[in-house]
Amino acid sequence: FAMSVRASHLLVKHRDSRRPSSWKEPTVTRSKEEAIEMVSAFRAQLAAAPDLPAAFAQLASQESHCSSAKQGGDLGPFGKGQMQKAFEDATFALQVGEMSGIVDSDSGIHIILRTA
Repeated sequence: FAMSVRASHLLVKHRDSRRPSSWKEPTVTRSKEEAIEMVSAFRAQLAAAPDLPAAFAQLASQESHCSSAKQGGDLGPFGKGQMQKAFEDATFALQVGEMSGIVDSDSGIHIILRTA
């Protein structure tokens, strides 16, 4: 089983996120429920895309609240213990090329695409 994975993600922060500000919004005011609704809509849009990696990178670059948005959501390779547990568990559970469901971490609400 993999010692390291590579993944991209799209993050939407909410007011209870660990750091409720981002390059997109100096102060995040949405509720967690609103963040989940937004991410659910993004996921549905991506699930229908003919080219998931390209669509994911484009959407993450526009909508993700993580600074990784500048790389289309790419976090690069990481091993166990480098990410928050919820995020790590979700990523390691995916097959390469597979997209996660809604992942809730201290940072906010994510969808993850495992790329390696």
